[in-house]
Amino acid sequence: MKKLILLGLVFCKTALTFAQTTKAPAYPLITHDPYFSIWSTTDNLNASPTKHWTGTDHSLIGMLNVDGQTYRFLGDETISYKAILPAGDEVNYATKYTETTPSANWMSPDFDDSQWKNGLAPFGNTKGVSKTLWLSKDIWVRREFTLETLNLKDPILKLQHDDNVKVYLNGALIFDAGCCAGKYLYLPMSNDMKSKLKKGKNVFAIHVINTGGEALLDIGIVQKNIPVANTSMHIAQQKSVKLNATQTIYEFTCGKTDLTVTFTSPLLINDLDILARPVSYISAKVKPNDNAVHLVKLYLGASTDIAANTSSQQINAQKYNSNNLSILKAGTIEQPVLEKKGDDLRIDWGYMYVATPTGTNVKQSITTTLLNPFQAATKDILTGKKLVINTIVDMGKIASSAKEQLIMLGYDDLYSIQYFGKNLRPWWNTNGQTTMEQQLALASQEYTSIIKKCESINEMIHNDVLKAGGEKYAKLCELAYRQSIAAHKLLKSPEGETLFLSKENFSNGSINTVDVTYPSAPLFLVYNPELLKGMLNGIFYYSESGKWTKPFPAHDLGTYPLANGQTYGEDMPVEECGNMMILVGAICKAEGNIDYAKKHWKTMNVWADFLAKDGFDPANQLCTDDFAGHLARNINLSAKAIVALETFPQLAKQMGETATFEKYDAITKGFVTKWMEMAKDGDHYALTFDKKGTWSQKYNLVWDKVLNLNYFPKEVFDTEVKFYLTKQNEFGLPLDSRATYTKSDWVIWTSVLANDYKDFEALVNPMFDYATKTSSRVPISDWHQTTTGKMLGFQARSVVGGYFMKVLEQKMKNK
Repeated sequence: MKKLILLGLVFCKTALTFAQTTKAPAYPLITHDPYFSIWSTTDNLNASPTKHWTGTDHSLIGMLNVDGQTYRFLGDETISYKAILPAGDEVNYATKYTETTPSANWMSPDFDDSQWKNGLAPFGNTKGVSKTLWLSKDIWVRREFTLETLNLKDPILKLQHDDNVKVYLNGALIFDAGCCAGKYLYLPMSNDMKSKLKKGKNVFAIHVINTGGEALLDIGIVQKNIPVANTSMHIAQQKSVKLNATQTIYEFTCGKTDLTVTFTSPLLINDLDILARPVSYISAKVKPNDNAVHLVKLYLGASTDIAANTSSQQINAQKYNSNNLSILKAGTIEQPVLEKKGDDLRIDWGYMYVATPTGTNVKQSITTTLLNPFQAATKDILTGKKLVINTIVDMGKIASSAKEQLIMLGYDDLYSIQYFGKNLRPWWNTNGQTTMEQQLALASQEYTSIIKKCESINEMIHNDVLKAGGEKYAKLCELAYRQSIAAHKLLKSPEGETLFLSKENFSNGSINTVDVTYPSAPLFLVYNPELLKGMLNGIFYYSESGKWTKPFPAHDLGTYPLANGQTYGEDMPVEECGNMMILVGAICKAEGNIDYAKKHWKTMNVWADFLAKDGFDPANQLCTDDFAGHLARNINLSAKAIVALETFPQLAKQMGETATFEKYDAITKGFVTKWMEMAKDGDHYALTFDKKGTWSQKYNLVWDKVLNLNYFPKEVFDTEVKFYLTKQNEFGLPLDSRATYTKSDWVIWTSVLANDYKDFEALVNPMFDYATKTSSRVPISDWHQTTTGKMLGFQARSVVGGYFMKVLEQKMKNK
């Protein structure tokens, strides 16, 4: 009988795979939600530390001992630092500050700051992070410190600032930067910087301007810890890596054995209870490659940073038994449940779990560092920073046949989201009566059946996308599947409705952003419209409860994980109104009934009226491509409003509302005719109604085709596609004539406008090239430069679910 190790991750069997090695910008290992998300950012699994999608180390270390020789196959040593002058994440140091403009010599070491206020670092406006609240635009801080020696080897400035910063050291400007650093920067101090240091008294003087949103300031000096080389350690030779929808599979040679390591996150889109269970599987399968007998031990170490926002937080880890499982559990001592909100943050409440069925072949321990992993320590409870949870499995003698060892990693976040003032538990524990120990036990017991379900999902998705768009398109979609789902949290509202709330990863941290829901929708429309409803339900509630009173939908519900109302600084009236209307129409089409539209018909009437009045020729406003700035008379945004209005009379007709159908059908047809006349610019359609000689992707038109609405004639699509094919760069079609960057999700939508498969392929293939050649090693960014293939911003976002638009087109043909 196979032994299981529960760690929230599990090593499992290989399902459908490709014949060749898969290339990706980053490889999903553990993907569950925006907080429980671990990736490998190098092509070789053992070439770098594993990371949270934000780029912070969430270290997993895997080793195989074969006949006394140790081979590392997973992860690498993380970079650590020794404090010379501790920053506020380690010591809440006292300093002087003012929010009133000081005199010109405020940065001088001899400046009299006795009238300034006293405060503890870090400074900022984020509860749970900032020790001194800073809510104004400007702050000036002076930190005095003493150095006993100047014999500092390679000192590094440790700095966090949001937004614009100037740093002075003993009166001299040493760092000047705009924008922000939401996490600590580690800036090697040049010889010129070091020359400003003095033995004895020194003064850092810092000015930060908060231009909007989050505010942060902290500073210190550190040195890198140089790890002692482990001369007895060997590096496993990686032979291949393969991806499918739910799994990432690695093949290694470890001396005289071969090792297959499979990471499975069972995000079963058609089984919400399994999808919501916060447990991932890892499987290690070992077999000899020389027909001899070998003694094998397996090690898996997990950093408790997985349960912390920063590595400076104090952690408590303990070992205990429950439900015939030996369990390791770790979490912060502080447990600030739902206290922090923001983008570049990790969870620091709840608990990570490592568990294994009790047995003499398994040893578990908690250590402060990773020393000799196969000599297990005896600590059953430990408090400290950056602890390591260790699991060692003696797999015994391995002869001709392979042996498999399973491990699981789990995370209980206790409460997941604050929803209009109420803290909500996760889907799997809505009633508060289920324990994580029970979930781990179920994950163990159901392992075999879950893997079969994963294999079924893998095969279904591969076949669907291959049939729709070919091999390269299939690989793009399989890369996107886990990323898109894991950028959401699944729960139930207080009213019992499904909530599937996205985090706007690395674009501002909003929760349930409507114009992030919109591009991600195709994946969920194809395989489970209930999840798309879960993205819309909160927005409808916001309007229908009276909490949001404008005649168009909100942009968002807050900043993740606090969904208490819109926090984005500006509305997107036509954008969000069009998005919601189109997606309701798409849900009804996918489900073959109009029940969801009926439920929200009153609200949709308000929104339809707004679009009829203000949608055709939009005023100066933002759209989903807000990084491009404000734009008046946006033709693509106008197309969105028109397509949204196309869906409305079709729904009205099905409801038997003849007058409503006739009214909005006439309005929509009139808009289409007018749009074609006003937007025409020779051999294409322009960017705005008033600027000829411009162009843009009209990706919003895709819904007219996919939903079989057919208000726009085919010649519009043919004209645009023909023009687009003359504007491509190496890594794709630019978004519009203003710049050479693009959005990969929109390019794929635009490709679906093509009626010729060769044209579709010509537009999609550069997106495959981007995904496989980019130097930006992050969970795939949807915003990149078409000339270089480098990301410009955003990563790990749910919008890559939009890659499934071609599959949706095929599915809708029979609706």
